[in-house]
Amino acid sequence: MMSKIETVNLVKKFGEFIANDHISMKIQEGEITAIVGENGAGKTTLMNMLYGLLEPTSGKILIDGKEVVLKSPVDAIAHGIGMVHQHFKLVPSLTVYENIMLGTEITKSIKIGDKKLKGFFINEKKEKEEVQKVIDFYKFDLDPDDVVKNISIGAKQRIEILKMLYRNVDILIFDEPTAVLTPQEVDELLESFRELKKQGKTIILITHKLREVMEISDQVIIIKQGKLINTMRTKDTNAQDIATSMVGREVVASINTDKDASKNSRVIYELKDISTESSPGVKCLKKINLTIKAGEILGIAGVEGNGQSELVKVITGLMESTEGAILLNGLDITNTWPKEIRACGIGIIPEDRYAQGLCVDMSLDDNFIAGQYKDKDYFNRGFLNFKEIEKKSSELINKYDIRISQRKSNVSSLSGGNAQKIIIAREFESNPSLLIASQPTRGVDIGSIEFIHGKILELRAKDKGILLISSELTEIMNLSDRIAVMYKGEIIGIVNAKDTSMSELGLLMAGIRVNRPEGVVEVDG
Repeated sequence: MMSKIETVNLVKKFGEFIANDHISMKIQEGEITAIVGENGAGKTTLMNMLYGLLEPTSGKILIDGKEVVLKSPVDAIAHGIGMVHQHFKLVPSLTVYENIMLGTEITKSIKIGDKKLKGFFINEKKEKEEVQKVIDFYKFDLDPDDVVKNISIGAKQRIEILKMLYRNVDILIFDEPTAVLTPQEVDELLESFRELKKQGKTIILITHKLREVMEISDQVIIIKQGKLINTMRTKDTNAQDIATSMVGREVVASINTDKDASKNSRVIYELKDISTESSPGVKCLKKINLTIKAGEILGIAGVEGNGQSELVKVITGLMESTEGAILLNGLDITNTWPKEIRACGIGIIPEDRYAQGLCVDMSLDDNFIAGQYKDKDYFNRGFLNFKEIEKKSSELINKYDIRISQRKSNVSSLSGGNAQKIIIAREFESNPSLLIASQPTRGVDIGSIEFIHGKILELRAKDKGILLISSELTEIMNLSDRIAVMYKGEIIGIVNAKDTSMSELGLLMAGIRVNRPEGVVEVDG
């Protein structure tokens, strides 16, 4: 069988750093291939070359056995390659059909004499008809007239796929496609993959979620430190073997959470009727009431866009509450500046690592001490102790296994997962009494997830409080003592983690209150 897409000794260098080292792989037509590897392994760089965002330093890319040169995404699409990015590229104010047709609009013709000339006005009726044909053919549940800002995350994901399919691509590359979906939406997306496969499409999937790899893929390609180290048929392997190949050691998937947090009744953090507005008169948080006890992990679950981001901004000082109070060990810290919040002993892992957690154009050393530069270890008599800062940075790079190309490089040179590890290292090393962890393992490989989870549990064992906000339900369920579910800016339910199920949480995340046999949805402690 001829490969649909093939790379031959593909190399990509950035200066002296080799991101992809002579990668030769074959991806069969009509199959789903999962590409997995640790953060910084070179997966994204490889996919960016296949999509024309980067040009290879050397080597070849072949499609249907013929060598191609891809200088831009336009070239890639022309050769039948489309890429669906993790962060959607949609215009919220436009409709489904307008987003799909963006850049390929159909215009009305102008008749002058016997000639028909292309006009300037969009033929909306024709566009809707074309989009409906594509929706029907691929059996996607979408309404062409829906406005994108009003639809679910899963529906937005399907629009991104249809944007590529409308452009007649045969090869679809997906970068972490399930990162922001509910369990039900994940199942729907995987079913869409199966349908696309039936239609003869070739799918390349980058993911850290090995359950999805085992469930949906035909082939697994493992990349480590820029090199392709193994290609396996999925039916001939298992998730544990894949994880071991990725990390180079056996990864412990189970989490020991035997400690009973309910035995400690001391409340260290409390939100009382916290509300705020996204614009005058428009509430995005509505009377949020939460408590966190010493030695407790309180998880916040919910589909992204239901107030989690605003909640984190309010409790970290980036957004003001319009009513209510925030108490830390009985001290009112409502609407306190971020600097003072940190001074109170609160560690913060922000949702957006680049916007709120790091400065990409500054050095690794500078980012390691961000918010802590006046600590006595780093600052003395008006001067920074650069020797001590560099020593501490080197220790953290080794301790947290942060993969860097050059010791003096900036954060911009790191992969997303390794950039996340800088924040993880900085916040955990500050030994906070309360940790606010928003999406702490997003974009992080399975070995690093295991490490981060272990660090969170270490804090819990020291009777620290942890507020964990994550779109990854497995993470929430495995780590949390109690789980609060957010829907449209409210807490729709609070459940004990050991007494709930992924199905129940998924329904709550969709705004459906669950009637349990005992008639209880909300549990306080």
